[in-house]
Amino acid sequence: MSESTPRLAPAALSDYAPWSVTQPHTDRELERLVALLEGCGFRGGSVALGHGRDAASKDAATAFADTWQRRGGHLAAVVDWPEDAASWLRQARRLTRPEPDAWVVAAAPVGWAQMSRRLRHSTDWDPRRTFGFASAGDSRLVTAAGPGVLDGMRGATADGRVWTIRRGWVVESDGE
Repeated sequence: MSESTPRLAPAALSDYAPWSVTQPHTDRELERLVALLEGCGFRGGSVALGHGRDAASKDAATAFADTWQRRGGHLAAVVDWPEDAASWLRQARRLTRPEPDAWVVAAAPVGWAQMSRRLRHSTDWDPRRTFGFASAGDSRLVTAAGPGVLDGMRGATADGRVWTIRRGWVVESDGE
C-alpha cells in the first residue's frame, strides 16, 4: 500500500454493511484453529500472533497463545493494532520481521482490513500461511481489504467449521 493509496476510514467501511461487535471466541473455534494449523504442518512451529485492541480480540489472542505454547508451539511475535491508524506500517513490520512459519489473527474486521492491506503491499506476508478466528472470515472484510489481499487465508468459525478465502469469497466447510 503506497502512501498515496487512500486508506479506508472505519466510517467508509460501514458502506459494506454495519459491522457487528467482535464476538468472544468459542472453545470449538479455538480447538479447530489450532487443529487447522497443526493439520497444515505447523505443529510446534513459530507463529506470529496479531490482534486488535478490543476485548474479544485480546481474549482470543491470549487463549490462542496459551494453547499454542502448551502444545509445544513458539510465538515469534505478538503484535496488536488499533482500528484506525495512520498507516499500520510499524505493526506490519513487527508482525513479519521474525519470519514466522505462520500467522494467526484475532481482530475485528475493520482493523484487520486495514492491517491486511498494509501487510500485503508493504511486506512479504503470505495470506496462505495466515489463520484467523471467526471474525476474520467475513465476506465484507474480503471486499474491504481489496482484490487478492486475503486469498488463501483460512480460519475457524464459531461452531468449529473451517472457512477459506478463495478468489474473493469466503467458503465454509466441515473439514480442512
